[in-house]
Amino acid sequence: MDLAQGILTGDRRALARAITLVESARKDHRTQALTLLDALRGSGKQALRIGLSGTPGVGKSTFIESFGLMLTGQGLRVAVLAVDPSSARSGGSILGDKTRMEQLSRDPRAFIRPSPSQAQMGGVARRTREAVALCEAAGFDVVLIETVGVGQSETVVAELCDIFLLLLAPAGGDELQGVKRGIMEMADIILVNKADGDLKPAALRTMADYAGALRLLRRRPQDPPGFPKALAVSALEQAGLQAAWAEVQSLATWRKDHGHWASRRAAQAQHWFIEEVRQGLLAALSQNPARDRMADLGTAVAQGTLTPEAAAAEMLAGLR
Repeated sequence: MDLAQGILTGDRRALARAITLVESARKDHRTQALTLLDALRGSGKQALRIGLSGTPGVGKSTFIESFGLMLTGQGLRVAVLAVDPSSARSGGSILGDKTRMEQLSRDPRAFIRPSPSQAQMGGVARRTREAVALCEAAGFDVVLIETVGVGQSETVVAELCDIFLLLLAPAGGDELQGVKRGIMEMADIILVNKADGDLKPAALRTMADYAGALRLLRRRPQDPPGFPKALAVSALEQAGLQAAWAEVQSLATWRKDHGHWASRRAAQAQHWFIEEVRQGLLAALSQNPARDRMADLGTAVAQGTLTPEAAAAEMLAGLR
C-alpha cells in the first residue's frame, strides 16, 4: 500500500512507518519524508493539538491515560506523541510510555508513539512537528504532545500546539517560585494533579496559589477573559477531567472564532521554518571544509590563543 494513501485511510502501521521515516537522519529517508509530507499537505484534516508539560513525578503518563480514555470514550480518536529523554552518554532512550499507559495503548481509538529527544533542547524531539502533521492526516481528532519533563526550558512545545497544559503537583512556595516565569507564562491552563486522598486539601491550596499568580500576569491577546486559569484534577480518580476538557474546548473555540487559531498556526510554521534553516546551517558546519576550519579554531580556543568570541566571529566571517 502507498504510504500516503495508507495514512489518509487511517492505517496505524502506515502511520508508524511514516513517523519512523520522518525521524530518520539518513539523507535518502529525509528526501522521502519531505515528499510524503508534501503529498499529505492538502489533506485538509486538522486535529486539536494539546501540549502537556510538567515537573518530573507529577503523573503526566497517568493523566494522559485517564484523559485519553475519557476522550476515546466520547468517540474521539486520540494520538499521543511522548518524548523520552535521551542519554547524554549513550544516546539511548527507554521509550517506556506504552507500558505506563497500558489501558490506553490497548484502546483501538488511540495511538501512542514514544520518540527519543536525541538531546534536542526544549523537551520535544526535532521531528515532533512532522509527526503531529502525520497524525492529523491520519484523521486523529486530538493529538497529545507530552514533553520529557525537565522544567522551565520546555517552552518549545508551545510552538507545536494549539493549547498548552502545564501539569503540577501539590506543593509549597518553592515550587511556585521555580516555575512562575518562563513555562508558566506559556501555559494556557495549569492543572494541579493528585487532588485526591490526603493530598486534596494541599492541591486545592496550590490551585488557589497559582490562580492568584496568574492574575498578576499580563493578559495575552489570544486569551479570552479568565484565561490562563488553574484547575485541580485527579488522574487517579478521573476527577476534574471533564471540566478540564470543557475549558480546553472553550478556549479552542474562542480562538477559532476570533482568528487567533489560524494566526497562531501560521506563526508556528514560520518559527519551524527558521528553526529548520538554523539546524541546516549547523549541519553544514559539520561538513568539510567547514569542519576542518571549526576544528582548527577550536584548537586555538583550547590553547588560549583565541577567545571563543573572536574564534566564532572569524568562523562566521568565513561563511559570508
